[in-house]
Amino acid sequence: MNRQEKAQIIEQLHKKAARASIAVVTDFKGLTVEEITQLRAKCYEVGVDYQVVKNTLARLALKDTDHGELSEHLKENCAIALGYDDPVALAKTLAEFDRTNKKFALRFGSLEGDFLDSDGVKELAKMPSKPELLSSVLGTMQAVPRNFVCLFANIERKFLYALTAIKEQKEAA
Repeated sequence: MNRQEKAQIIEQLHKKAARASIAVVTDFKGLTVEEITQLRAKCYEVGVDYQVVKNTLARLALKDTDHGELSEHLKENCAIALGYDDPVALAKTLAEFDRTNKKFALRFGSLEGDFLDSDGVKELAKMPSKPELLSSVLGTMQAVPRNFVCLFANIERKFLYALTAIKEQKEAA
């Protein structure tokens, strides 16, 4: 690889890292090409870039981004997964692959500039995803007016029952 190709890789990775809300470094030692291809396909489905890159290039690319602190910890073979919209989706995808494949390992990550160890990434994977959180917020927001309407409907219903009972009582007399 010549200097120009390296500079291009650094520039592309720097642009991706600057946009990413989460970056996770993984160990892929011992994985076959087919297994890495499966992982990349799963990552692609959730909008994640998974890239194997040399540590020196990654250090230069991550500099001056929110994920710059990761460059201190880059050692041995590693790959970087970058997520843009939903950090939980990235964490769930990698944690699921980690559970199913013994050779794969989550090392550490960075969520909007905060360092996460492997346990932190796994805890993030346990959280509900962004659509699930939005649906629960929406459900909570809809519950207040629905309960308000039900409350007044019950008052009217009880008033109607009282009037019906008075009518029946007068008709019986």
